[in-house]
Amino acid sequence: MALQTGCCDLPPSLELSDTEATDLSAMFKAIAHPVRLQMVELISRLGGQICVCDIEGQFDLSQPTISHHLKILRKAGLIDCERRGQWLFYFTRRDGLHTLNQFLTGLIVAEEDMP
Repeated sequence: MALQTGCCDLPPSLELSDTEATDLSAMFKAIAHPVRLQMVELISRLGGQICVCDIEGQFDLSQPTISHHLKILRKAGLIDCERRGQWLFYFTRRDGLHTLNQFLTGLIVAEEDMP
């Protein structure tokens, strides 16, 4: 008995591997929170070299909450930091943001190519 692939009999054509889908999902989940989205935008807009104390000053949140959000963004590969003395300076990870951009651009291009 042959397996039916769907109503239109399209061949399987998933482009994303399970690993790629999981990685992209983690990135989107990280920026889906309003505070984290604002953090990425702030860090990016300020040239990617912003002290954690300046990030904390932008939000009416406790320092542990700020640290929690920054940790999620770092784990997702969207930002990173470097220590300068006692302070951490944050910057965007171009590769992570580029990955999101490529994915979204690919969706737009694929839709435009549809008949």
